[in-house]
Amino acid sequence: MSKQLNRVIVKGGVLSPGELKYICESVESLGQETISFGSRQDILLPKKVKKEDLSQFDKLQVVEADEIGIENMVSSYVCADIFPSTSWLTGDRYLYILEQFRSKSTLKINITDPKQRLVPLFTGHINFIASEHEDYWYLYIRLPGWDEIKMYPALIYTWDLDKIETTIENILKEEPETIETIFELVNDALDANNRTVDKPLEVPFYPFPYFEGMNKIGPDKYWLGLYWRNNKYDISFLKEMCELCSENKIGKISITPWKSFIVKGIPRESKLVWEKFLGKRGINVRHSMLELNWHLPVANKEALNLKKYLVANFDQNDISTYGLTFGITNYSKASYYFTSIVVQKNKQPEMIGNFQTRDTYNLLYAKNFDPNTRQYIMHVQDVDKVELPGLLMELSQLYFDDLGSEKEDEKGAEVKKEQVELEVYQCQDCFTIYDEAYGDVTQNIAPETLFTALPENYECPLCEASKSNFEKVVMVK
Repeated sequence: MSKQLNRVIVKGGVLSPGELKYICESVESLGQETISFGSRQDILLPKKVKKEDLSQFDKLQVVEADEIGIENMVSSYVCADIFPSTSWLTGDRYLYILEQFRSKSTLKINITDPKQRLVPLFTGHINFIASEHEDYWYLYIRLPGWDEIKMYPALIYTWDLDKIETTIENILKEEPETIETIFELVNDALDANNRTVDKPLEVPFYPFPYFEGMNKIGPDKYWLGLYWRNNKYDISFLKEMCELCSENKIGKISITPWKSFIVKGIPRESKLVWEKFLGKRGINVRHSMLELNWHLPVANKEALNLKKYLVANFDQNDISTYGLTFGITNYSKASYYFTSIVVQKNKQPEMIGNFQTRDTYNLLYAKNFDPNTRQYIMHVQDVDKVELPGLLMELSQLYFDDLGSEKEDEKGAEVKKEQVELEVYQCQDCFTIYDEAYGDVTQNIAPETLFTALPENYECPLCEASKSNFEKVVMVK
């Protein structure tokens, strides 16, 4: 059974070396020697540390183990500059966005780039996902109690993200059951600079990245990823590392959802200094991908031992898991996964007396082995622990057999696909499209509304140009 731990909120998983050092010193003063990282890019403290013991450290926002209703915000800032990214979504842009969120949130918020793979897109209650339009975001909502995630029918402007999220929190007492109800309530309460959704969200597929070790950024910088398999990071090491960051004028440290952290912007001339620093400390920076890409319940020794057992079997059989991610969880209908493959422990039946039954497991895998599809397929059910290594190797082989085949099929389909001409109306100032099939949700224009039937005071939802500024154009699809 996993433990509930005290958490330090780290907004977006981003903090300065000075802030991390302050946290380390605060915890160290209470006799602790380590901290851990959580799957939502926060910092975990031992349960015996009480909130009142940390009250003297007023710069920390600590959530007690049994406290409900304060969630950390997740962001893919950690991926900026080092992994594939949407062109307009720079590291600086993330920081400006995170700064606008000032209130405590009772909902889980994700702010992510769909072109990176390290940070999950859909694990929040409120999921803002960058679009191709600069400063506009898709919004996917899955409120507590909802079985499915739903797309908000408009793109959200960057500087409205906090206002939209706060408004949704405020209307929760009305228990909205549909995305349409949320849209109406938010529109009634807020004047937002929305934009029409002109095409579905596209999430490109990339194999899961290797996120550890010293790696190059551009001609004269490096980034360093550090992972400790027991997720207990030595405070004395972290304090010394923060001082080294300050000496190198490194302003930010990023926590990943995989119990690791990343330091970006190490100067080329300091690379040897960092390598000596890690070597003298005996820090391993080349863990095998067999053990890196696992999501486990926090402080769960049983799950950790199962992972070690499975990884040892992979290693003995020279199995590759490049691009795959694994999760271990207890059975729950409400579970929401973000790994390629899930090992799900079944609940033990209630027995009378001292009679004991064996533990059994289910294996699930994401459609196309991509957790962003949010569709999971049951591979096997009710199998023993000893059967798991062989079955996971079987799934690994299936992944590599299928890798790239879907894309090839899609390419083949594109060659055979006939071109379709589509008439739409386009604003000549900002090139926003009005498609009669979709209407304009930002101005309550229903789908299938002809452009000629729009009111004469209709305006472009982006630049507010008049209806007369739109011209008919033909798009080829």
